[in-house]
Amino acid sequence: MNKTIISLLAILLLVSCKNNNNISKRISVAEIGNVVLYYDEMPRLIQRGINEADSTAIIQNYINKWAKRELLLQKAEENLSPQLKIEIARQLEETRANLVIYQYQRQMMLEKMDTVISETELENYYAENEKSFILSSNIVKALFIKLPVETPDLDKIRRLARSNEQNDLQQLESYCYQFAEKFDDFNEAWVPMSRLSVELQEDIDNEENFLKRNTFFETSDSVSIFLMSIRDYRLISMPAPFEYVRDDVRRIIWNTRRFEFIQSLENGIFNEALKKNSFKIY
Repeated sequence: MNKTIISLLAILLLVSCKNNNNISKRISVAEIGNVVLYYDEMPRLIQRGINEADSTAIIQNYINKWAKRELLLQKAEENLSPQLKIEIARQLEETRANLVIYQYQRQMMLEKMDTVISETELENYYAENEKSFILSSNIVKALFIKLPVETPDLDKIRRLARSNEQNDLQQLESYCYQFAEKFDDFNEAWVPMSRLSVELQEDIDNEENFLKRNTFFETSDSVSIFLMSIRDYRLISMPAPFEYVRDDVRRIIWNTRRFEFIQSLENGIFNEALKKNSFKIY
């Protein structure tokens, strides 16, 4: 293609970034057989600040890629066997049917399916299926603190970290905001023990023994002190606490409800067709 024309296209694309008005007459950019690439089909390739030579190269590269793909497509359509063309048509129709069905199911779910899952429903499902929620890793409720080695009042911080009193924990939080490099209070949530092991920067060979023997653990390196206060723990193969699997329970209930809704939708449509005699088996 003439470089002058490509340069003009580059200018048009740059101007179109400032002006979103539709072009009343479509501008042809390239043509292969009966297939035409129009200006309005091209993405916004040119950014402000790009010089004319670079803009021209970007446009030319896009047109070349379009041409190669279109030529390959036309060559493939000319040379594919009739059997393969039939198979492609079948796959396209199947894909279209699946997409239409999916979008209809989704629309019906949004309009008619009950998506509210109460806390009572979550708790009841968990109680009835507790044995299905078995831990695959050790989990803890814990407090983790990382402090510079020169932190003042370290003994007081250690004492506060061991305490379960609310006032002590508030004091600890205040100290940590002043001095700590990291302060994570997991008291209200279960977390995998492996997450804390990474924070400690120390390998724990036997997590089960470690958790059974320690409620408070301290280690250090040349620059930092690491403190961990373990409030509670659950071991591998034990039933997972409800709070830890709450989101999983919600997901299971929702998926079950979704499956039942789609089954009901399909059966309803099927039975309606039988009543209206619009479905026949010969």
